[in-house]
Order: sequence, then C-alpha cells, then structure tokens
Amino acid sequence: MTISTTKKLLGATIAAGVVFALAGCGQAPTESGGTGGGEADSDFIPCLVSDAGGWNDKSFNQSAKEGMDRAAETLGVKPIEFESANDNDYAPNLETAVSEGCSLIVAVGFKLSAATVESALANPEIDYAIIDDYADNDFDGTTDAPNIKPLVFDTAQAAYLGGYAAAGWSAASGVNKVGTFGGMQIPSVAVFMDGFQLGVEKYNEDKSGAVEVFGWDAATQKGSFTGGFDANDTAKQTAQGVLDQGVDVILPVGGPIYQSAAAAIADSGKDTLLVGVDSDLAVADESVADVTLFSIMKAIDVAVEDATVAASEGDFDPAPYIGTLENEGVKLSGFGAFEGDLPDGLLDEISALQEQIISGDITVESENSP
Repeated sequence: MTISTTKKLLGATIAAGVVFALAGCGQAPTESGGTGGGEADSDFIPCLVSDAGGWNDKSFNQSAKEGMDRAAETLGVKPIEFESANDNDYAPNLETAVSEGCSLIVAVGFKLSAATVESALANPEIDYAIIDDYADNDFDGTTDAPNIKPLVFDTAQAAYLGGYAAAGWSAASGVNKVGTFGGMQIPSVAVFMDGFQLGVEKYNEDKSGAVEVFGWDAATQKGSFTGGFDANDTAKQTAQGVLDQGVDVILPVGGPIYQSAAAAIADSGKDTLLVGVDSDLAVADESVADVTLFSIMKAIDVAVEDATVAASEGDFDPAPYIGTLENEGVKLSGFGAFEGDLPDGLLDEISALQEQIISGDITVESENSP
C-alpha cells in the first residue's frame, strides 16, 4: 500500500497538548488507593496488568498506571496492579487478577492480547480493556471476546506534526537528516514512524526541502528495529546505526529504548536531539530533558481513567476507543527549552497543519492506523 497524504475527513478540535498557545508471578500485586468522592460500587475492584517494561518505563505502562490510580482516587477504591517481569507473567497475572475478584482488568499492550482473550472468554462476567490492540487474534476484524474494550490510538496524526517539526529543525540547522527506529515491528510502533515520515515529506513539499529520513521506509514498511522494548546493548547499537547516518533528530519508538538512544547520543558527542513517545518525555524523565526536542503523545492515562470510571458506574462499553487529534487522544507536546530556537513561523505552520487534519483537508494515511 502506498502511504500518502490526501484530502479526507479524520477528525476535528485542537489537541490540548499542542496548544502552541498551539502475582501470580513476576512481582507481587501492589495496592494503592485514595480518598476520592466517586460513587463506585462498593465491590468494584479495578485491576491493571503491565507489559514487561514495568511501571517506571516513562511510557505506556507508567501512563496506564497513572490513569488507573487517578480513577481509583476519584472513586475511593483500591486498585490491584500486577507488574509483569517478562512475557511469561502475563497469563498467570491475569489468572491472579481473576482470583482476586477484579471487576475490570486492563491489560497494557498488544503482547498481552492472547492471554487477555483467553481470560475474557473464560470470565464473561468481568470487564476487560486492552491498550494498543484490538484483541483480534484470528484477524476476522472483530474483537475476539465481547467483554474486551480496545483502547487504541491513531498516533500517525500527531506524528505527522512531529515529522514536520523535526524536518523544520533539521533544515534550519543545515543537517537535513532525521531518523527513527522502533522496538518491535508492530502497528502501534510503525504508526509513529509512518506519520513521522509523512510529516517530513510534507515539510519538503511545502518548503522545497530536502530533509531525509533514515531508519524507516513507509512505502516498503522496512526499517530499523531492536526486536524488543528493553533498553539494552541491542537498542543502543540500533540507535547508533541511525545516528551514524548523521541525523540531528532521532525518534525511538518503544518505551525504554529512548534510554539507549540517549546513551548513544552521549557517546557520540553530537548535538542530536530525541523525540519522545507516549508521554511528555522531558517531563517524565528529567535526565533527558536537555536532549528532548518534543514528544509525540498518547493520552493512555485518560483512556484508562475514563474506562475505569465508566466500568465502576455500570457503563462499561466494549466498543473500541480510538484516540485522535479530534478527541485529544493523541497530541504533540511543547518544545520546552528549545521553543525559542525554533525557526520563525514553524509553530504557526504546525498549528495550521493540525487544523487541516482536524477539518479533513489533510488525511494522514498509515496502514498501521487503527
């Protein structure tokens, strides 16, 4: 499939983050709660099962936990949270969640999909939600259990703005090279990379630019991947391979692998800047704030919070939630300390592009979009 930018409706309203004025096994479950004033059923127990990245990944696991904790505080209930140490923990943690009497079980990430479907089919009285996956393991176009709510995000929309911004930065520096690499090659990762490349192409089209993208080819769906989401030597070497192309902006897509990219940048002694994903990386991890240009964000926390509150009130709806610019499920962060160094007019251009995506004048087409 050719990835292109065309005219077609996809969404409407400006995303708040780009307001540029725009244990079973693993670790034992932990309980946390608050003194909120919600009206949850007194027997309501929300539960969360992490991916192997853990709660402190500065990315999707941490964001999901923040949303669950916020909902629990509002409702005045105690969630049970299961931190998976590795892939082997998913099914046992889900089993333990069932045995603990969980009313809602939220699974964090596509890697939990098969285990979540199995658990949901065996326990139709329990509500489930899963992040970044449709739980459609037989690929028939429908979720495999009627009590699972997918929480997915059309991140290509926000990544398009990010690619345009990165291209503008690199063109102004005279480098004209940006790069990206991912953890596993799955739709929720590749969708960032598609949008990023499309945004760079839009910049080149509008400005008669010549900014190149290294590490991903949206047309062939081939690029640089670490094979996992761990911040390890493989991730660092993958990052280094992209940095070796001379890029001055790099987008690592895959939770903690940004740490490996930051280490590779430090070793290189160059002024390459990071682009964060999922959360506002400069805020989530102050140790990399000075090398983070901006972040492409998903409101995972809000999606989890909303699903939890709805389930507590008996309003659980298994229809998929799709985060877009329209509903503020995806957005671009601010540029922090780098805002004053941006090329003149770039913020206005990004704001205008966002309005065009929202109005339907621009459609960001990625075969990896939900």
